Amino acid sequence: MEPDPGNPYSMKLPKPNYLPHNVDYDQPIVKKFLKPLDRPSDMENAAYLNKIKRFAHEHGINKPKGYNVSFHYNPEMEKHHFGMTHPMKPWRLTLTKSLVSAYGMNFAMDNYTARAATYEELTAYHASDYVDHLATVAPQPQPLDMENLNPDLKFNLGGSDCPLFEGLYNYCSLSGGASLDAARKLCANQSDIAIAWGGGLHHAKKAEASGFCYINDIVLAILQLLRVHARVLYIDIDVHHGDGVEEAFFSTDRVMTVSFHKYDPLNFFPGTGALEDNGPKSEHNPGAHHAINVPLNDGITDEQYTSLFENIITKVIEKFRPGAIALQCGADSLAGDRLGKFNLLVQGHSSCVEFCKKLNLPLIIFGGGGYTPKNVARAWTYETAIAIGHQHHIPTQIPIHTPWRDRFKIDTLLPTIQQILGEPRQNRNTQKKLTEIVQHVTEQLRFVGAAPSVQMSVIPPDLGPIRDEVEERIKEEMEDKDEQGRKLREEAVGDRMELA
Repeated sequence: MEPDPGNPYSMKLPKPNYLPHNVDYDQPIVKKFLKPLDRPSDMENAAYLNKIKRFAHEHGINKPKGYNVSFHYNPEMEKHHFGMTHPMKPWRLTLTKSLVSAYGMNFAMDNYTARAATYEELTAYHASDYVDHLATVAPQPQPLDMENLNPDLKFNLGGSDCPLFEGLYNYCSLSGGASLDAARKLCANQSDIAIAWGGGLHHAKKAEASGFCYINDIVLAILQLLRVHARVLYIDIDVHHGDGVEEAFFSTDRVMTVSFHKYDPLNFFPGTGALEDNGPKSEHNPGAHHAINVPLNDGITDEQYTSLFENIITKVIEKFRPGAIALQCGADSLAGDRLGKFNLLVQGHSSCVEFCKKLNLPLIIFGGGGYTPKNVARAWTYETAIAIGHQHHIPTQIPIHTPWRDRFKIDTLLPTIQQILGEPRQNRNTQKKLTEIVQHVTEQLRFVGAAPSVQMSVIPPDLGPIRDEVEERIKEEMEDKDEQGRKLREEAVGDRMELA
């Protein structure tokens, strides 16, 4: 693939050399391609920085007044690969980050390069033998169920859904670290809205991988929020049921989980989340009626989804009175997703973020599913714009200087259903069924104690000393490095705990 001279962020791959190995022939090729592949120079980075600064200035992209938004991310996460045929593509994070920065949104947020979560932080929820296995198990060249349909999978690891790829433990700890960092910024009142697009892996259990998820970063983040907030509301708009988070907080009244998802138990993963599944059946269990499930069918539209979401969440807020909200924004509920079959556009999906923001509660926003990378990047970029209050200021045409702009195919941030699918999928959600869902949720909430009083005597352990020690070590390591690119860092291209 030839480099694009107008876009230094395009791939730079050398042409095949079929000539005999001869110094005279080899030397020019070595010189020409001495620079690492796909790595812009400092000068190219500075030029790009000036472009996005100018773009942000022209469109009034600046920090919102009255509240802070933070963006938590580690670029090392996007380098991992689940396998050629696996639906999960961490590269979608690269596409999202580049589109967010192309719009100049990074200048409106506090940007943090989150460190990886420590072993102690991961085992605040997950079983130690499970985390030990994640850290030591060898990668597998191919899933164990390719030749044997019923392999014996320890902790459900190594199959087609949760393969053992290179760098697995690092990937898990990076995801957990970003979400924990976001939660801590909320707890410390350093941020009002914290974004962690690399998180949202809601299927992982205490000692089991599930549905492409190995570590449940959401549970780790909510445990952190519970140190400060008496009650936390978890909302999930992924196309799949948020079963891992629901299970983790099944028997407590300090967390209410609300999941909007496709429900087809015989044909669609994970097969849980029926309307009647509202927590423990025993009324003596504090978690009874604290799991709200909204099962949907294929083809739901923006109008239906938005109305249902706002109706249900309004009722939940009035009764449960949370101190903070954790919102999982899985983008596989968008039209055109590789796995999801809804008719949701970016506008409908993003309306949930906009509604939660208007509640003026501390809000953490996670990523999640999403298996068509260009659609994921569009949605999460627009939802970032909502978080900083600039969704009406940015142009819908994707900026010309956006890295990998050609990957979007359609050059708009808000494509229509015709541009995405041609024809919308058949809508199997009747108004009668949606009305019944609202009525059932309303009935369940009658059994929830109004803004229940919570004793704060049981608080998750404080890992502060461990965290401080790790961060001090990282700081010392960074100081020991040379000062290459110092001038650019001073220009705010990037520094430890900041994003470019």
